[in-house]
Amino acid sequence: MSYYITMNSSAATNRREALIKLLQDQDGDVRTAASSSLERLESAGSIDEIVQLLKEGTRAEKIRAIHALGEIGGELVLPALTFCASRPEEDLKVAAIDALGKVGHLSALSPLLERLQERNPPVQARAIAAISHYRAPGLVGAIKPFLAAGDGLLDAEAALALGRIGDHTLEGRLIDLLSSPHPSTREAAAIALGLLPLS
Repeated sequence: MSYYITMNSSAATNRREALIKLLQDQDGDVRTAASSSLERLESAGSIDEIVQLLKEGTRAEKIRAIHALGEIGGELVLPALTFCASRPEEDLKVAAIDALGKVGHLSALSPLLERLQERNPPVQARAIAAISHYRAPGLVGAIKPFLAAGDGLLDAEAALALGRIGDHTLEGRLIDLLSSPHPSTREAAAIALGLLPLS
């Protein structure tokens, strides 16, 4: 699978030039908007370099590149992060899962939901945590089964995620987890109960 991202350099140059002129605008909000847009263009322009690092860099450089893509965010980074989330190397996969959680784009949900099917509990736990950054129909149903894991890892992450998502219908299940033999699960359930809306 190719995960190269290309950007039309003439379009970027035209946009950049137009936005630079707005940095001198009389209105402060216009200057702020122009500055913010310029920052995004610079980030998007650096995506090609970051993706090149994913292909040729050392393992540590690849992980830093994945985190950088997560910080940049937006739709342009999704192909590279989705590719990395499906890699067999656990450290790359986990970094990509974390980055997909930060991206905030609904298209990132599909690869995250796929990671819930892994047979590796630490990878599943990271996917659950990443999914909790989203608010979309069906997420509760995807995470809810992990409340029964009883392992102090998946059940704890599921409790936290459901608390963040804010589904108060699971209050009873979270209360039950307060008596788990695992301190991490009890702690997570306590936090989640505090995050749930009251009605």
